[in-house]
Amino acid sequence: MTLLILGLILWWIVHTYPLVAKPSRDALVAKLGEGPYKGVYSLAILASLVLMVIGYRGAEFVNVWFPPAWGMHLTDLLMIFAVFLFGASHSKGNVKRHVRHPQLLAVIVWAASHLVVNGDLASLVLFGGLGLWAIVAIFATNARDGAWAKPAPAPRKKDLILVGITVVLYVVIGAIHALVGPSPFPGG
Repeated sequence: MTLLILGLILWWIVHTYPLVAKPSRDALVAKLGEGPYKGVYSLAILASLVLMVIGYRGAEFVNVWFPPAWGMHLTDLLMIFAVFLFGASHSKGNVKRHVRHPQLLAVIVWAASHLVVNGDLASLVLFGGLGLWAIVAIFATNARDGAWAKPAPAPRKKDLILVGITVVLYVVIGAIHALVGPSPFPGG
């Protein structure tokens, strides 16, 4: 559990620093250069992910609650939505006209969906910690960036492409998940 917590702390620090200390971040970029800064930033994110994965997989199972039998179905539905939102953050479609932070909202939905089917302490720490970070990041980003300027409308074709990509990615992610952990699909 220690590695999991260290990974979460590192994730929070690395991702929150540019949001709450922009002048300090800009000074560091000026000192190191954009490329080296991004390299160190990327390595810190990778280190946080490795620590979280190793910590989560090695954590002792401590039951906190019993997930409902129908939880897998709700999780599958929420995960389709999470994949859609994550894709929307990189899309040129219309979702960003209605959702200011689709990628962060995707993390919140992903975290909540995994808490529905995982009732152990390590899951509460991992998914709860990342979901809470995303909520804090939304508020910090809004405070940093000020008023939201909604993007101009985009062609509906872009939204249809996003839906198609979402379905394909959801199936691919589910298949990979089944290879490295429990199958996310009923009967899998």
